[in-house]
Amino acid sequence: MKKIILSALVLCGVSFAVEVGEVPPSVTIEGEYGGKVDGTAWNSSMLKGKIYTFFYVDPDEKDLNDALANALKARKFDRKKVTSVAVVNLAATWLPNAIIESKLKDKQKKFPHTIYVKDKKKVLVKKWKLADDNSDILVFDKQGKVIYKKFGKVSDAEIKEVIRLIEKHL
Repeated sequence: MKKIILSALVLCGVSFAVEVGEVPPSVTIEGEYGGKVDGTAWNSSMLKGKIYTFFYVDPDEKDLNDALANALKARKFDRKKVTSVAVVNLAATWLPNAIIESKLKDKQKKFPHTIYVKDKKKVLVKKWKLADDNSDILVFDKQGKVIYKKFGKVSDAEIKEVIRLIEKHL
C-alpha cells in the first residue's frame, strides 16, 4: 500500500493540472518538441510582467475561439500591458507540420505582438494537463498566476468575463 501511495505522489509531482489562482510549473518547449516560430526556445516563466491571454489550439479547431480573439483585438488593450500567446498543438492534427509552420510564420509577421509557439509533442497536454484536440484559453495576471481557464468554446458571457478580468488586473 505504501508503494502505491508513494508512486501516486511521484506521478503527481511530474505533471500538474493548471488551476485558477495558481502559477503553473515552469515548462520549456524547444528543439524536437517545438518552440517559438523563430526557432528559439519558449519558456512559460515569460508569462509574467503583463497580462497574457494564452491560446492552446489544435489546428483543426483554430477558429473555435475567434470571437474571443476578435473581442480582445477590438478592445485595443495597451500592448505594453496586455498581450497574447498562441501555442499550436501540432501533434493533434493530421495536417503536415511544414504547412502549419509556414502559416505560423506568416501570422507572426502579421501579428508581431502575439507570441506564436509550436508544441510538436503535446508537451503542455502532458505537463499542464491541457485539453487535447481542442481550443483552450488561459489568462495569466502580471505575476504569472492563472486568473481564467476554459477548455473549449467560450460563450459571449465568458468573453465579457475575460475582458472584465483583464481590465480588473491592469
